[in-house]
This record gives sequence, structure tokens and C-alpha cells, in this order.
Amino acid sequence: MNLSNLRPPKGQKHKKQRISQGMGTGRGKYSGRGAKGAKSISGYSIMRGFEGGQMPLHRRLPKRGFTNIFHKEYSVVNVAALNELEGDEFTPETLVASGAVRKLKKAGLKILGNGELTRKITVKAHVFSKSALDKIQKAGGSVEVLAAATATAVEK
Repeated sequence: MNLSNLRPPKGQKHKKQRISQGMGTGRGKYSGRGAKGAKSISGYSIMRGFEGGQMPLHRRLPKRGFTNIFHKEYSVVNVAALNELEGDEFTPETLVASGAVRKLKKAGLKILGNGELTRKITVKAHVFSKSALDKIQKAGGSVEVLAAATATAVEK
């Protein structure tokens, strides 16, 4: 067998149809576009979302709500989770290493006051809720607010 003798099977290859090449080609006059209408005209392109004059879906659906572009997203840890973890000093880095926080979000770490705290701990975070602050201080612990460009000191 010689590779130079290989040929595709009969009927597999077709001659390319040359559109708009006159009446003898089988696609003469209107070149398969029809006589009139938007699609027959040169340079036609359909607008994204166009549904043939019917009210498009993006205009039929209701638009509701509001997205605050200044919203700060924090990685959150509750006081109850800190109570269960080993050690007595917690920073954002140690909480990520222990698995209490999967990853730090842009605004930083926020400590919330859900649950009970039964021991003295030291916590360093970007933001504390008032209830978390009270619970940590009542247990005899201390709090350190870390400075961040996007985080504020104490939020409600």
C-alpha cells in the first residue's frame, strides 16, 4: 500500500457551492436570501436578544432588588467556634490554618457573638460585633482590632 494512492471515498468530497455567481449556478438572482426583508440585505446582523418584534425576554421579566457596590464581605467566625478550637490566641492566619475559616475574604475577618464563651482567649480580627466584644471581655479575654484598608474598627 502506498500513501500517495489514498483517495477519499466516492461522494465524500463535494465542490463548494459558489453563491452569488450568476443565473447558471443554481443560486442566481437572490442567492438563497429571498426577495425582500431584513435578512436579504447586505450587512444584516440580528440584535442580541431580538425575538422577531415580540417583546424580548429581558424586557418581559421583572427587575427587582438592589446591589450595593460598597458592600464589604467578611470571613465570619462565631464565638462558639473559637470556644471549641485549641489554643488561647487567634489571628486570621491561625484560623485559616486550623480550618475554622476556609479563606480570608477581601474585607478581612469578622467575629460574631453567636454561642457561649467559657474561657479566656485573645482574638485579633478586623471587625467585631458588639455581642462578640462583650462575650470575649466578660470571659476575661482581650481583643485587638487589625487595621485594614477596607475594614472598619467595630461594626454593629
